[in-house]
Amino acid sequence: MNIAKWLEDHLMEPLGKIAQNKYLQAIRDAFVIFALPVIITGAFFLIIANPPSSLDWGIINAWENAVEPIQAQLLFPFNLTFGLMALTVAFGVGYSLAIREDMDAVMAGILSMLAFFMTAFPVKDITQVPFGDILNYLGGQGLFVAIILGILTTEAMRFLINKGVAFEMPAGVPPYVMRTFRALVPFMLILPLVWILAWIVWANFGVTIPQLVLDAFSPFVAASNSYWAALGMILLMLVLWSIGIHGMNVVSSVAYPFWMTQLASNADAIESGSEATGIVTEPFFHMFTHIGGSGATLGLVIFMVFSASAQIKQVGKTAIIPSFFNINEPVIFGLPIVLNPVLIIPFILGPVIIVTVNYILFATGILPPVIVQPPFTVPIFFGGFIATGGSWLAGLVQIMNAVIATVIYYPFFKRYEKQLVEEEQSNNEEQPVNS
Repeated sequence: MNIAKWLEDHLMEPLGKIAQNKYLQAIRDAFVIFALPVIITGAFFLIIANPPSSLDWGIINAWENAVEPIQAQLLFPFNLTFGLMALTVAFGVGYSLAIREDMDAVMAGILSMLAFFMTAFPVKDITQVPFGDILNYLGGQGLFVAIILGILTTEAMRFLINKGVAFEMPAGVPPYVMRTFRALVPFMLILPLVWILAWIVWANFGVTIPQLVLDAFSPFVAASNSYWAALGMILLMLVLWSIGIHGMNVVSSVAYPFWMTQLASNADAIESGSEATGIVTEPFFHMFTHIGGSGATLGLVIFMVFSASAQIKQVGKTAIIPSFFNINEPVIFGLPIVLNPVLIIPFILGPVIIVTVNYILFATGILPPVIVQPPFTVPIFFGGFIATGGSWLAGLVQIMNAVIATVIYYPFFKRYEKQLVEEEQSNNEEQPVNS
């Protein structure tokens, strides 16, 4: 309990501020709200064009033969969705940040998107640049620049408007005209500055800004794909949850660009027939670790439904349906797990073991790489199957992970249950006396 109190006293406030940081929230929203539908749509075309031929089933072989003549056409939607992912994120960051700063969100999003689009091309005769050559920079390889420019252009636009560097129209002018002229000067100042910066980088280094930044960030991307990075992320997530802070939100706000870069790299590798090496992606946590929600609590909730404690049983009945869709706030705050010295132990220990097992399975090639990011609410088995592009083994590994967590929870749950049953019996015995 002293450890929990120390964490609450020393970490709650600073990490709570991180979770509420407007820039990190804008980045998270850009991926979840704007990029995710695009990614999921494109990923399904990748699956259709690349059937799981390792299964060697008759129906799979027939599927493979049917799509082989039209594979390039089937990959067209994938290339344009994954290939424009960073462009979507650039718009999303500008839009989401502008919403938080009470600005014209659409104009901020368009400005961010145009600024990023400008940096992805080499500064030369644009008619001589094949569009396919820059798709990587408009996609996964351009994510860091998309995020940075989304923030910088929106803040620059806010600064200029607040300082009065904008055309303000008189009252009575239609709103759509007013918003156009208010954004005109920021557009005319910011976009040329981005163009000049892109020109300077191209003239001096012979690369685009996304390539330059990607080279600078590549050590961090590689480090984020290590076992120790995965272990550190899951520990931070669960320690934060243990003191009442949404751990996934805090960690994902920082880690999302790295996760999505790995995911896009995997999809590109599968398309080109090369080896996919990305392990630590968003589905690595949401699909394979958070079975039933953060802390892998699905088995715990099933125990709760049949508990001898009336309190636990009632919470279990409330939480059981959401848990199958990986939503477990009723358990974390209703059981509770937050600041509960008995249940915090398996809440952290189970996922740590699961992450270790999963990392080994992916690193050794026993599990195929993740190429799709399903919505986090996809139920157990189906999430793993979809995320890996149709691997039945991945769905079974999800079930195995749930069993691992359930076994770890059991002795701690029984101890906590016994404590509550004794308290309930004591209260029942005292009730007639008090009445």
